[in-house]
Amino acid sequence: MITTATTVGAYLRDLPPDRRVAMARVCSMIRRSARGVRESMRYGLAFYELDGPLFALESGRRHMSLYVAEHEVVMRHKEELAGVNAARSFIRFSDFNRLPLDVVEKIVRESVVARRARATNGSIPTQAELLKLWAIKEEAAQAPQAVTRSVAPSAPKAAVARGVTVKRGAARAATLRRANGKASARGAAERRSARS
Repeated sequence: MITTATTVGAYLRDLPPDRRVAMARVCSMIRRSARGVRESMRYGLAFYELDGPLFALESGRRHMSLYVAEHEVVMRHKEELAGVNAARSFIRFSDFNRLPLDVVEKIVRESVVARRARATNGSIPTQAELLKLWAIKEEAAQAPQAVTRSVAPSAPKAAVARGVTVKRGAARAATLRRANGKASARGAAERRSARS
């Protein structure tokens, strides 16, 4: 789901209730279990970073996907979870009511440990490498550009509005004069006929 939300909270608010609850549970679990991660919205995904991207969470129409940067950690737990895509290092959840949060929490905690070990030996994957692994195309995941409209200055609009009012006022005055003139002529004719 492509979103224009700039915060994870706004992203969650935009989701339908069933997906919102499931996503909120996973987001909350990641924040609780992975102390020190930074949460942000990028490429239409909720990103969690610790020395670079560590997790990305996406809500699809009928599923939710958790992308994990530490591929080895996902592989260690792939027997415990359904929906693991080993080639792309993500877990797809189809049943929002039965999220295996206990196993996902293990993956989150082990990923943090693995990331800290990578940080000490300098082998952290770049964001470009992770987007390639997760098969996320930057241009496809970008939020659409905001539509901007140019607005004419307000002074000319007011002048045009005043001009229209003046024209309408002049037309009304002319109509009233004509009506008064006809009434005056009729009244004079009636007075003449009354005298005779």
